[in-house]
Amino acid sequence: MYSTLKRQVFILLDPSDGDGFWDKLVDTFIISLILLNILAVILETVDSLFIAYGSLFRAFEIFSVAVFSTEYLLRIWTCTYIDNFKHPVTGRIKYICSLGSIIDLFAIVPFYLPLSTIYDLRFVRIFRLIRFLRVFKLGRYLNATRIISNVFKSKKEELVLCLLITFALIIVASSFMYFIEHDIQPDKFSSIPETMWWSITTLTTVGYGDVFPVTEAGRLLTSCISILGVGLFALPAGILASGFSAEFQKIKKSKNVCPYCGEELTDNN
Repeated sequence: MYSTLKRQVFILLDPSDGDGFWDKLVDTFIISLILLNILAVILETVDSLFIAYGSLFRAFEIFSVAVFSTEYLLRIWTCTYIDNFKHPVTGRIKYICSLGSIIDLFAIVPFYLPLSTIYDLRFVRIFRLIRFLRVFKLGRYLNATRIISNVFKSKKEELVLCLLITFALIIVASSFMYFIEHDIQPDKFSSIPETMWWSITTLTTVGYGDVFPVTEAGRLLTSCISILGVGLFALPAGILASGFSAEFQKIKKSKNVCPYCGEELTDNN
């Protein structure tokens, strides 16, 4: 009885392990509650709404924290069904330290922090912003997040390389611009680290206009960096596009494979 109940709770809480009516109902309820919490956090910042419906916001927060706290404790109780957390003690400790569990904990801990008298309540209110971490709980319930995660894992080396190239270009461009513009604008290009602000805004083609070159060489360098920035930010987009294409091909291929013999299914089978 105990083992059966524990197994049923695990299936209800894990979207990938259940596909029945109650599984979908629980998933839909949790997703809706997370989205409503995000909406509530946003609407609370509107003074007129908070003054008029403050008690309603508070009641909804208490209800949400009760649900999320119960979910968190039930996940710790049933996590031993996951292969990586089978041990009843060390497995649960390992699960508590996992990223998903930490996000679940941080989604509820801001509610309990103000109850402590150790901290200044004005400072503790800052921690309530952590409630926005509840949006990451959606990752458990949306298949799209698994696809995105797989794409980033498969293309991490290429993305890291693009990031390193971007940092190298920022450093090189900032160094050149510093030596070109420093004598003319010592207040704007006072050092290479200060010049990196110009380099970043130029590479991202934002160009706030607060820092810009006035020399001909500086303008020529800015033009080159702007053109490189467009191409540089198109590179990760191409990498991710190929990653998504490969991931969708894997999903399509897995659907065409027999679950019993592993052979690829064709129209003749």
